[in-house]
Amino acid sequence: MPVTVAEYAGFCVGVRKAVETALSYAQGDDKTVTWGELIHNPAVIARLDALGVRKVDDISKVGGKRVIIRSHGVTEATERALYENAGEVVDCTCPFVRNVHKIVRKQSEGGKPVIIIGEREHPEVQGTAGWCLGAVYYAGSADEAEALPELDEAAAVAQTTFRPETYEEIIEILRKKVKRLSERDTICISTAQRQKEAAALAKRSDRMIVVGGRNSSNSRKLRDTCLRFCGQTILVESAAEIPSGFADNKTHQIGIAAGASTPDWSLKEVVTRMIDKEQLSQGTVAEEDASFLADMEKTLVKIRPGQTVTGKVVQITDDEICVNIGYKADGLMKRSDMSQKDVKLDDEIEVEVVKVNDGDGNVVVSQRNLVNQKAWDALMAKYEAGEYVDATGKEAVKGGLLCDLGGVRAFVPASQLSSRFVEKISEFVGQPMQLKIIEVDKAKKRVVASRKAVLAAESAQKKDAVWATLTEGEVVKGIVRRLTDFGAFVDLGGVDGLIHIRDLSWGQVKHPLDVVEPNQEVEVKVLSLDRERERIQLGLKQLQPKPWDTAADRYPVGSIIEGKVVRITTFGAFVELERGLDGLVHISQCSLSRIAKVEDAVKVGDVVRVKVLSVDPAAQRISLSIKEVLEDEAMNVSEELPGVDEFSTDAAEETPVAADAQEASETPAE
Repeated sequence: MPVTVAEYAGFCVGVRKAVETALSYAQGDDKTVTWGELIHNPAVIARLDALGVRKVDDISKVGGKRVIIRSHGVTEATERALYENAGEVVDCTCPFVRNVHKIVRKQSEGGKPVIIIGEREHPEVQGTAGWCLGAVYYAGSADEAEALPELDEAAAVAQTTFRPETYEEIIEILRKKVKRLSERDTICISTAQRQKEAAALAKRSDRMIVVGGRNSSNSRKLRDTCLRFCGQTILVESAAEIPSGFADNKTHQIGIAAGASTPDWSLKEVVTRMIDKEQLSQGTVAEEDASFLADMEKTLVKIRPGQTVTGKVVQITDDEICVNIGYKADGLMKRSDMSQKDVKLDDEIEVEVVKVNDGDGNVVVSQRNLVNQKAWDALMAKYEAGEYVDATGKEAVKGGLLCDLGGVRAFVPASQLSSRFVEKISEFVGQPMQLKIIEVDKAKKRVVASRKAVLAAESAQKKDAVWATLTEGEVVKGIVRRLTDFGAFVDLGGVDGLIHIRDLSWGQVKHPLDVVEPNQEVEVKVLSLDRERERIQLGLKQLQPKPWDTAADRYPVGSIIEGKVVRITTFGAFVELERGLDGLVHISQCSLSRIAKVEDAVKVGDVVRVKVLSVDPAAQRISLSIKEVLEDEAMNVSEELPGVDEFSTDAAEETPVAADAQEASETPAE
């Protein structure tokens, strides 16, 4: 006589909350009452009654008392009256029932009719109807659905404990009778699971025992479902009601299911009775039955806040997730506390126990805390290993930047944001970056991090790599980054080298800007390396030919060229022929006539034509003359003028004045 118990058997989350809350308030006095029967189970009602928790149905009798609203919920008017008259109200409405209340209120706000698929007289259906603002229709069967009038529009919801197959049958009828039907299948998932599992168990069983109250709608529906597949199905409220000889056959397969309002002790009593029978018939405890007893004992296992447990998702609403964690009460988790957004029924998820009892008998669980803890632990592991962490700038605050480190917030002081002064911290908001954790307060879970430290380390690595490749005398490329009065700093790919002003050009340079400019790419020669002092001396002029080496070839004696007067002395003017190559125009060679000082002939900045008189590369001297250029130009002009013999006699006779002028020009001045 093997015994199999349905996995989903006993209190659902809503009923368990209501019962445990009522028991927690029971003090043996009459200060706590329930509005109507708390649940449809006589064993539970009897226990509450013995502890002084009795039901009331009259608002006039709740004054000064603590009133517990049952899991079936109440109408809006009743709820309001209870809050106005009772000393205290403890709302134990099942969260899934409360969700139906919200749906019908929203759907009926514009006057849309509401059709409630369920038993019209059931307390839950009556309570739901009380939250509608417009017309309400009821359909508990296919016949009742057919009897409804045809409607232009309507919203349909279901009693949470309604049989799924009947719901589908009714919905098909309503789709034909209502032009615009808004459907919301609000049947509690645990109800559907119980029905499905009970049907499967009944198919393979010779006898079925459904444990539950005879006035419980979900228990009766569970029995009816089992009867469809197993003719030998009975509904009992306690083990004492099991008929004698019902399960005496050693070969019979016995299945046990329980309604959502069945307390653990009633189910355990029936299971124990059947296992005792099996032991008597076989002389041993079947392994599966021993396992079940062990599972039953697990419902008494203690849990504690902060504990991490694995559970199965058993119910999902718009606001909450219900997780079976193997405890006597399922865990409730708000959607805002979830990290997994695509959770489905029967998914196994890891959660953290936040509260064992939130005051209403609920176990509160969260994924957010667990995820945050995992993120913290992973962060601390990186911190202890000295690893960098990936971060994103979130908010500029006084003194620095708040960053997200994969779920953990960190503060980066302004002085640690960059190797240079940061004027606008807000520029880092939304930017990905790598940080090094430099300070941790584990008790308060506070983290201080540095981007500057990461940049410094990266810079050091780049420097090491560049230093390893540099050798004196080689030619490398770089970018001019900074100019000073004494030279130009060139970025060689991670380290800076200096081109001193004297190494920028063979000629005289007043400022580096005369030769190079910022962000210009240049080829330079490595002149010297000092690793200890981190100094690199570079040269630009060393890659250019020395002007004096080829001066004689480029400026042959007698050639006439243009130059710029760059300097004047008492003895002459220096003319720049090219950068790094100047020639001297002696004062005697500055003008056709004799002058007292050089400035009488030329000024600094003048561009003049000069003749090369001599070139001495060894002494780095070039002699130039402005005077000879002027003389050559004057001679060329005189050679171009026509002579006397070219004039005709007639012309001479007709122009005596011209002859007189020529004669005068040939007469030496007195």
